[in-house]
Amino acid sequence: GINAEYWEFQTFQHYFKRINLSMGDVNEKHIRSVLNQQLIASGEKEKLLDLLKVKLIECGWRNEMKQHCREALRRNKAKANVEELIEELTPKARASVPDEVKKELLRRLRTFVDNNSDRFLSD
Repeated sequence: GINAEYWEFQTFQHYFKRINLSMGDVNEKHIRSVLNQQLIASGEKEKLLDLLKVKLIECGWRNEMKQHCREALRRNKAKANVEELIEELTPKARASVPDEVKKELLRRLRTFVDNNSDRFLSD
């Protein structure tokens, strides 16, 4: 079923895509792919997901999303399906992430990129 962890991951993916990777003529898709591989290989992606999870729990976002899920399920009792719930709730989930959480995640991603940029350009 749908749970807050799904939106936590989707939120991470959303902000991962927003990081500014302008590096001249280098293919941005390639850089994102290499960045994702480096985040996974280094264990940093798991750390960032854990950080996001903690921050979203601390600020009450996760409970808020659970409540939105319950309300959506009540409204759509007989015809609720996962795809429709995701379509309805994802914009609300992304929009309700506190700015402080967004900034912290982007700051950590940028720091990782800055500290590992040689790997992105050499692959």
